[in-house]
Amino acid sequence: MSRNFKVGLFVTIAILATTFSFYFWQIFKTPNLQVDKQTSFVLLIPEGGTYQSVLDTLNKHDVINDHISFRFLAKLLDYPEEVKPGRYVIKPGSSNYTVVKKLSSGNQDAVKLTFNNIRLKEDLIKRIGSRFEFGEANFRKALNDPAVCNKYGLDTLTIVSMFLPNTYEIFWTTGTEKFLDRMHSEYKKFWTDEKVAKAKEIGLTPVQVSILASIVEEEQARKVDERPRVAGLYLNRLKAEMPLQADPTIKFALQDFAIKRILNGQLMIQSPYNTYLNTGLPPGPIRVADFNSLDAVLNYDKHDYIYMCAKADLSGYHAFATNYDDHLKNARLYQAELNRLKILK
Repeated sequence: MSRNFKVGLFVTIAILATTFSFYFWQIFKTPNLQVDKQTSFVLLIPEGGTYQSVLDTLNKHDVINDHISFRFLAKLLDYPEEVKPGRYVIKPGSSNYTVVKKLSSGNQDAVKLTFNNIRLKEDLIKRIGSRFEFGEANFRKALNDPAVCNKYGLDTLTIVSMFLPNTYEIFWTTGTEKFLDRMHSEYKKFWTDEKVAKAKEIGLTPVQVSILASIVEEEQARKVDERPRVAGLYLNRLKAEMPLQADPTIKFALQDFAIKRILNGQLMIQSPYNTYLNTGLPPGPIRVADFNSLDAVLNYDKHDYIYMCAKADLSGYHAFATNYDDHLKNARLYQAELNRLKILK
């Protein structure tokens, strides 16, 4: 074998090695998913998902740039046999290796769940159920199951008090039971021994605090600084065994939250939530109370007010009174302003 031949063979092998090395580098490292896109793609793989269903989803949303290199590496890393359910965020310009390794290892991205400003249990079900694999139907079934609610010391009406508005990171594949366990864990974190003792001093259980807080929040949603005063008024009424006469409970009973003016006929609706006809607290919260409202009840203002109505200046604050005569004066001023503005309902 001549020297020139050996040199030529060596050069050829070197070129081939370099070529293949570059090709494999491209397969592994070159951006190939969400190329030239500004946003990430969220890939949801349900329980029982297959390699083909993953490819179909990625192809449907035009996520992969070079399909051949992606499939080659996926097979090289045995991904077709390692498909794991989950929620995976694929960032713009991701490489084959980054994505395939993430998918095959099951390194899913958590859902950032935020919920607030929720009145009805059905609204809560839709807001949460739509974000997880268990879905709305399973979540609705759980929250309406007495046995499930009883596990957490609640019932189907008070179960919403277990949900504290906040932002949580939870995996998409989390089952209904584990999700509820997580919410209960957050609930218990809030209800420290100190807070439970404070509620007891007021004469309320944690659930009753949540119910009253929901009314306080509905009564004073905009002016957080006034909530402790509103809470003090309702507690004065409870201690005096007077009906709460809270207009928000009438709106809840009517399931009409657009009402701006409660009429006498509406006060006669037959409902356990009608606090004009029934004394004490209603059977459940009328919204998912936030931390400010819960703290407003636990740290209520101590005063002698037992009457209030919206201020005539429509500032969003209330005019408070210790006697009915003063309350009537405040109410007439407010009603006169509604009449002037032709707000009839």
